[in-house]
Amino acid sequence: MELSDPAAPDPTTPINATAQRKSARTRQKPVLLQEDPYVSNISNGSTKRKRADLRDKDSPDPLDDVSDEETSLDESDGDPDEEELKEKREKRRRASRTKKATSKPAAKKPKTARAPTTKLVVRPAVNGTKNAPKPKKPRARSNTVVSHSGTGLYSEIFSQVHTLDGVAADWMTRYEQNPADAICDLINFVLKCTGCDLQIDVHDVEDPDNATSKLTDLQEEYNRLKIIDYPLISKGKGSANFRNTMTNFFHSLISTAHAAGVLYSDEGLLESLQVWVTSMSSSSIRPFRHTATVVSLAIGNTLCSLAADIADNVAKTMRQKDSEQKKKNVNKERVEVLQTKITNEQGKKAAVESMLADIFQSVYIHRYRDVDFKIRVECVTALGTWITTAPEIFFTSQHIRYLGWVLSDPSAATRAEVIKQLSRLYKNKENVGRLRAFTERFRPRLVEMASRDAEPGIRAAAVELLDMVRETGLLEPDDIDVIGKLIFDTEPRVRKAVAGFFAENISDLFESTVEDLGGEEGIGDYLGPEAEDEYDTPRIAWLKFICLAEVLQSYDADDDGGSAEFARNGGVAESLNVSGTDSRFTVAAQAIYEGVPEVQEWEVLAGYLLYDHSNLPADESDPERAFQARCQLNERQEILLLEILNVAVKARLIEAVASETEKKGKRTKARQEESREIQEKTAIHLAKVIPQLLKKFGSNPATATAVLRLEHVLNLEIFQEIRQDSTTYSSLLDDINKQFLTHVDQGVLAEASTALLHARSFEDLEEITESKMQELWEDTVNTLRALASGDDSNPDKLTNLCSTVRRIANLASISDCLTPFNAEPLSASKNSTVPKSSPHMILLDLINEYLANDEPEPEVAEEVDELLISAMRALLFYNMWLARSLHTAFTDNTPLPTPPSYDDFAQTVLSVMQSRKGADPVRLAAAGTYLDLYTLFATFRHTSSSTNDDDIKALVQNIPFEAQTIIISIFATAEKQYAKKSHRVLELLQDDSVAVDSDPEDSSSDEDDEEEDESSDKGNRAKHEKLLAEKRLCEFAGKIVLAIVGRVLDCDENGKGEVRNRLMLNRLRLGTNYKEVVAFLDGPPKTKAKAGGGVGKGNGGRKGGGNKKKMEKSEEVVRDEEDSEEERQALEEGGDEDLQERELDSEDHGEEEEGAEDQEGGEEQEDARAEQREDDDVDADDLMGD
Repeated sequence: MELSDPAAPDPTTPINATAQRKSARTRQKPVLLQEDPYVSNISNGSTKRKRADLRDKDSPDPLDDVSDEETSLDESDGDPDEEELKEKREKRRRASRTKKATSKPAAKKPKTARAPTTKLVVRPAVNGTKNAPKPKKPRARSNTVVSHSGTGLYSEIFSQVHTLDGVAADWMTRYEQNPADAICDLINFVLKCTGCDLQIDVHDVEDPDNATSKLTDLQEEYNRLKIIDYPLISKGKGSANFRNTMTNFFHSLISTAHAAGVLYSDEGLLESLQVWVTSMSSSSIRPFRHTATVVSLAIGNTLCSLAADIADNVAKTMRQKDSEQKKKNVNKERVEVLQTKITNEQGKKAAVESMLADIFQSVYIHRYRDVDFKIRVECVTALGTWITTAPEIFFTSQHIRYLGWVLSDPSAATRAEVIKQLSRLYKNKENVGRLRAFTERFRPRLVEMASRDAEPGIRAAAVELLDMVRETGLLEPDDIDVIGKLIFDTEPRVRKAVAGFFAENISDLFESTVEDLGGEEGIGDYLGPEAEDEYDTPRIAWLKFICLAEVLQSYDADDDGGSAEFARNGGVAESLNVSGTDSRFTVAAQAIYEGVPEVQEWEVLAGYLLYDHSNLPADESDPERAFQARCQLNERQEILLLEILNVAVKARLIEAVASETEKKGKRTKARQEESREIQEKTAIHLAKVIPQLLKKFGSNPATATAVLRLEHVLNLEIFQEIRQDSTTYSSLLDDINKQFLTHVDQGVLAEASTALLHARSFEDLEEITESKMQELWEDTVNTLRALASGDDSNPDKLTNLCSTVRRIANLASISDCLTPFNAEPLSASKNSTVPKSSPHMILLDLINEYLANDEPEPEVAEEVDELLISAMRALLFYNMWLARSLHTAFTDNTPLPTPPSYDDFAQTVLSVMQSRKGADPVRLAAAGTYLDLYTLFATFRHTSSSTNDDDIKALVQNIPFEAQTIIISIFATAEKQYAKKSHRVLELLQDDSVAVDSDPEDSSSDEDDEEEDESSDKGNRAKHEKLLAEKRLCEFAGKIVLAIVGRVLDCDENGKGEVRNRLMLNRLRLGTNYKEVVAFLDGPPKTKAKAGGGVGKGNGGRKGGGNKKKMEKSEEVVRDEEDSEEERQALEEGGDEDLQERELDSEDHGEEEEGAEDQEGGEEQEDARAEQREDDDVDADDLMGD
């Protein structure tokens, strides 16, 4: 009797309740594990199935008997009675007990995939003490972005049922049976990979001449679908494996065809595929073009691997043939077999080379300059792989030149990729000969990329590449110098990359110097053995130091503009050199510290600097004389090595502290003791070396500044703990005081002040430090009194006054000056000319005295300006210390003295502002001092006192409207100066009642500016002046902002808000720095609330408060869009920033065009860089040159 399909019952059969219940159950004969065609000889991980496989197929199974009986019962007519049901249930229980009794306790059933898998089942332990571990679920190759509802080849590849090699083998079987159907399925797979469901049929495959028109129809349909994303560029979850799976399948497919010989016997296989893929690679639809290019390049990668394997087989077979022919008894049959094999392999090689040539000509040549930078990156990566995999085919000047052309690609990602591929080639020393012509042709471009590329990462990679080129000897000396100068680069990544290159240059110069002096052995003979602790004895490492200094000096001299030129400017307002910041030589030394081992031995470097090289041996033929003469340093080289000494000492201490902890972050006692020992030795040696260096180099301001900087790293706490003699520390402070009193250079005074401030930070040595500070105050104040009462006819009076007031200002910045400034002279006879007033009043009198001289002599004008600026700065510090003492009294609840009035000082500063014009340094400094003074005492606004509350409240005053008008005028002038130097266009108020003061610099003509830009030195000077103008503007604007926030400015009823509006007028036209300064007027930035409202996933959690947040977010977006529109309009009228923004836009344009589609044959406009490209039909030689 044949069972009917339960899904389609016979309508003639009568239907009752029982039959209906039976028909609802689907019955099917159980398929045995051994009979399943998909899991033949494979277990799915089930323990029960595993035991079933081990049993004999013919052995009876109780469950099978029960199933047979159930089937017979189901087939019988009529309803089963109650006894039959009981009997059936009893048999089931009996069968279950029998099975449990006969089987061992089974391990926990591991979870496995429902589909069969090729993984072997892990058997449980023999002793049964441990359960078998759960095998990991096979990871699917599919991704969530791509739809897996497809059928055919696409479904097989992206499912987890079969391996890629198995899918490729099945496809080859289908191809042998029906080539058209197999090719159609393969092309549909490629179309599916583009993110659409469009397909072709067998008729399209059989008519290859109609492929172009069919693809045109597909493109039109694709455009109607309006698909934005496609799998290759999708960033969704699981999309990372798509590309690898697709390319690996084609690798398996071509490898399988190669192994089966179909790749060579049937030329239509690859030809039919390439007809469609090549046409798609030139499509105007980017997903088509990108996917087809990746497929074609993946096939090319596999063919290159096959070509390399075939070449190896041919070479191996030829060696076997030659070996056989050299034997005495030649086996001719074996020779013929080997020759036949060679001929066959050579035929395969020729066929593969022909296929590669076709891919290169039809796909690569057109797509390596595609408008989409992602496709260009794919091509560069593929060509690099082809060259390294099959050098006999692609490592030629005809192919490698394409990498050179892409060096000028506008996309940073493409340039980075080509640098990466070239680095792979230059890393292999055997490629030097083949790369010689390429290097000669494209070396200038590589050097340009290393020195001038917009991306720091690309510059660093280009430097590393040129370091490999230098090792091959293909780099010119001029190029070596250009790259070596990058040691001064502003980007840390570039300096780090060039450190090895620079160190090798030093080593080359050192080796040539050693050879000139008789070789390393000859030098060692007359220098003798090096003592471990005698660092001031001549040693061969000194030659490395002199080579380092010479190279740095030459690079600094050749550097355009030379920032050192501006650093030597002593004027406060005319220099960007800020005390405490690292110089260009300091950052260079930080980069080469690891590359030059001799620099790490700072004790040897200090001994070399302290050595007296003037005492040369009398005998000119003495080799030691030649050695010492070679080691002599000039003044500039001494400065450079002192900077390097600072870096070496700091790096040694940092390494000592870092060595206390292991990699896992644990501190060990041994490491702590070792670190402590290094710090102690460094402190002791520094305390000994610094006075010696000051004695030798203290007369020169530049060298004295570098030596004083060493005191900043001296750990005085360790110095005190090791119980060193206090006279050593006292002597060190005496030397610092001497430098402070004898130098007038602002750099020396600033470093000496910082050194004294560092010394005051240690309480154990506070007594000694305070005594030295008191001596400084007494000497400085006495000098001021003597100069103030001196003869006016003395030509040096003004110079000495300027130097003394500058020292007082620096000293007041680090030490409480209330007592010295208010002190009267201790002893003064009736006939004494020393003024009886306090230093505070002397400084005020000096300002008024030199302020009366409106037009000083040109030769003393600069000194007068410096005197006025330093005096105002010193008096401002005096008021700061006064405010600090009052706040301290409030905190400690001590009786408050009567606060002195600062009206006299404010009026004096206002007089300075009124006497000067424009925004010259003195007027700008006076305005800043005036704003700081009122803002300082505004801190007492919320302070009250029971005794003299009225006096305290009187300290809080508003800036008069008259002064506010002058401040706006000064700001407008400074704003105009910066806008002119940076070529920016400002917006002026139509009803602006404040007239901008005339600026002397405005008289310079535009022709002078053009002539200034023509010269490189003058151009750099112009850049320097631009930075100075921006610095002045931002500093002054910052003081105005603080005054507005402190409610001492712009609070008059007559003109309230006028200053604020003036500051905000051009905030989007004066650069990012100025914009951030005035942003403080808007208060602290508001934190953005997270979108979504509640935490829960329910609708209530989403909607509750969500609308309000959404509205706030929308308003915020609108404000951002308005700001962006204002910025855009401002940039359109700007100068340098406009160009910078446009350059950045052109660099990042490729990122923005990912979702766009090109409707013009893959040649859409891409801003300015599209103008440099021609259509795809133009030959590459015509586009980029041969």
